[in-house]
Amino acid sequence: MEVVGKIIQVLPAQEGVGKTGNPWKVQPYVLETLDQYPRKVHFEVFGEERIKQNPCDIDQLVTVSFDIESREFNGRWYTSIRAWRIQQGDTTQGAAQPAAAPTAAPAAAPQSQPAAAAPANVDPFDANAGDGTSDLPF
Repeated sequence: MEVVGKIIQVLPAQEGVGKTGNPWKVQPYVLETLDQYPRKVHFEVFGEERIKQNPCDIDQLVTVSFDIESREFNGRWYTSIRAWRIQQGDTTQGAAQPAAAPTAAPAAAPQSQPAAAAPANVDPFDANAGDGTSDLPF
């Protein structure tokens, strides 16, 4: 799976030694998507070699390839997002990006009939103020 976004936080790396005596290292990040309604995604890069291969900085635009895994412990479920590749910039085709603001307003098309003016001094929240043409059921 992939997600495109901007790195908004680089959290402190965590290190330890596994049961077999092998050292491990995890580097967590927080990414904010570029959707109309941005979402924050916490993900991790596991392993010192992968961390060196995939460096990230705050405010950097990245495409993160990852795996999602859930596991149960004492009746509760925990989900982790583990990145296996981080590419600089938006490398996906057709990725959702914020719409650019238009530089100039398009010319209005000529209308065959003049637009109806909105009634003046009408409370839009007054149910009895309408003209009775609404198709709403309430």
